[in-house]
Amino acid sequence: MRALSNAEFLGLWERGFRLHPVEQGLLALSAALPEVSHESLADWPLGRRNSALVELRDSCFGSSLHGWTACTRCGEKMEFEMDSRVLLKEAADQKPSPDEAIVVKGQSFRLPTSRDLAQAANETDCREAAIRLIERCRIGNGESVGWSAEDLEEIGERMELADPLAETRLALKCPACDNEWNETLDIASFFWEEIEARAKRILWEIHAFASAYGWTEAEILSLSETRRALYLEMMQA
Repeated sequence: MRALSNAEFLGLWERGFRLHPVEQGLLALSAALPEVSHESLADWPLGRRNSALVELRDSCFGSSLHGWTACTRCGEKMEFEMDSRVLLKEAADQKPSPDEAIVVKGQSFRLPTSRDLAQAANETDCREAAIRLIERCRIGNGESVGWSAEDLEEIGERMELADPLAETRLALKCPACDNEWNETLDIASFFWEEIEARAKRILWEIHAFASAYGWTEAEILSLSETRRALYLEMMQA
């Protein structure tokens, strides 16, 4: 997976900053995989999409993920760090089976895709969102059945086993109150926040260089990271 250039970062952020996180993830993949249609990417199982996003992120920012969250009990701000290479290896070691149908109560289901997730995200009620998601993934034209909370949980667990990288959950412990909980890491949203931060930093550098030297945006973006850093040091001296 090739890294994105500074110009590509800017173009990507400009096209996607108003989009839903699901669409932002697909947009990022489209920029790195121009040979794959957007429609095809939208139909990838979520684990495959997330794996590709992690690989793309690694090529742009490295394998170390740094983030912040807050304790669900006392609100203490916490920093977490993880290695995305470990994440990919653990998912591969679990040997997901994306082509095998999931059967619950005599109903068969395929794995969810970004297209399914985007549709379910339109629901404001969590239960209704879960039902809409599994109904979209249900195979066949048979009549729908009433899904209990236990059914929804079982289907979710079976989907997670079949596609472990579809959802990443972090086990966290608060150093202030010892509260322990699990928190979902949305790879697409996490990556997009880094893309936005990089784009804004590039725009600030363009503004600084244009103000100091009168260079065009294209001229500034053509400079290497090392040369831009040195020019910034001289400007601030």
